[in-house]
Amino acid sequence: MANQNAKGFKRLINACYFSAAGFKATWAHEEAFRQEVILFIVSTPLAIWLGETAVEKLLLIGSIVLVLLVELLNSAVEAVVDRVGFEHHELSGRAKDIGSAAVMTALAWAAITWALILL
Repeated sequence: MANQNAKGFKRLINACYFSAAGFKATWAHEEAFRQEVILFIVSTPLAIWLGETAVEKLLLIGSIVLVLLVELLNSAVEAVVDRVGFEHHELSGRAKDIGSAAVMTALAWAAITWALILL
């Protein structure tokens, strides 16, 4: 649990540890996140090589970073829903479906970005 009394630099250090724990947990428990990290590792050098301007390179890489960000948020939603209970509930299913739709939208945006810049 976060130290609610931490201030200043100590608070920032704590935040870094909690963020690292979040990355570690997502890597360990979410196959989709691992796949998207591999996509990022492969696509980043391609973006640097294929992008003609700094803006194009940033857009190509940024679109994949957006996918990672949305996947992290989706994984957080799924973890909270699962924490509440594993029994089927309409709202739990809806929350997970909406998170999945957000990831799919980010992936579609990345694909469109890559297609428009490269074609």
